[in-house]
Amino acid sequence: MTASWRFSTLADRHRALGSKLEDWSGMGTAWSYDGDPEAEYLAIRTKAGLMDVSGLKKVHVTGAHASHILDLATTRNVEKIYPGRSAYACMLNDAGKFTDDCILYRTGPNSWMVVHGSGTGHEELQRAAVGRDVSIRFDDNLHDLSLQGPLAVDYLAPHVPGIRDLPYFHHMQTQLFGLPVMISRTGYTGERGYEIFCRGQDAPAIWDRILEEGAGMGIIPCRFTTLDMLRVESYLLFYPYDNSQKYPFAGEGPGDTLWELGLTFTVSPGKTGFRGAEEHYRLEGRERFKIFGLKLEGTEPADEGAPVHRGDKQVGVATCGMYSPLAEASMAIARLDVDCAVPGVDLVVHNASGPIKAVAHELPFDDPKKLKRTAKG
Repeated sequence: MTASWRFSTLADRHRALGSKLEDWSGMGTAWSYDGDPEAEYLAIRTKAGLMDVSGLKKVHVTGAHASHILDLATTRNVEKIYPGRSAYACMLNDAGKFTDDCILYRTGPNSWMVVHGSGTGHEELQRAAVGRDVSIRFDDNLHDLSLQGPLAVDYLAPHVPGIRDLPYFHHMQTQLFGLPVMISRTGYTGERGYEIFCRGQDAPAIWDRILEEGAGMGIIPCRFTTLDMLRVESYLLFYPYDNSQKYPFAGEGPGDTLWELGLTFTVSPGKTGFRGAEEHYRLEGRERFKIFGLKLEGTEPADEGAPVHRGDKQVGVATCGMYSPLAEASMAIARLDVDCAVPGVDLVVHNASGPIKAVAHELPFDDPKKLKRTAKG
């Protein structure tokens, strides 16, 4: 394990499954297990899988000005988010470029939790909070166990009254196995799923019991990188792996617009006054590239960072590829020149093993109407 300053109380469970606890966002994270990653992907798509995503950063924002600083720091109209509801949002810098994404959880009138990944979300909140009546507290004791897949609700229903009635992007304060938790109907898989926020001291007991009781339903532990297979199908970006921080433009600093990333839906209609708002609106129509999908011939996935060509010209780069045994197709997320981000454009992905024919394809590949993750009952 690399030097980390954050630690999951499930580290010994991950080691027992074969993980070396690679660093992500300062926490030793189970990037790999000894088992079959395809089996984990299939479990989440057809049954359910359990992941430790405690490497996500949890920040409590409380006080009279809590809503105000979230309004300044994020792209959402936070006053439309009521206690018990959450929303996916982005944060921008003064140049109108993406710096982080997050989920905003309103837990009370003046109480919020912001969960973000490896971007600068915590710093953006602190910047917005200067001189205001608000408290910002980083909470690393709070762990996040993600139970994802079509059978997740069937497993939880006998233990959590009302879980079947919990709508998408809502959360509830409750108990699981007699332990205090907050359960949110969110996740990073494209499936119906739940994030179980619990105390660090309770995480091992919850992890063990779900896997023991859920084994008969096909629920298995899943490594963090199984998310790469799921996110390609479901158009879920992962900072900085799809961003110009990793694939910079010559002569330019890092940073992508929401127009380029396809994340403009995170801006509440008509909202102004958030950091970078004027530049965000000014940059519409000035895209240097667009995030788009690729469908490859054969079964070989695109290499991470593989150049994408149209004829003799490089027109993009594949950021994440996978082969789906369910769809029986090889697909990828890519950064493409704007004129190539059109369904049906013929392209070639240049893997280390050789060129592969591909065609530009709209994202997401799977469940474009989000019927699975929003299902009721």
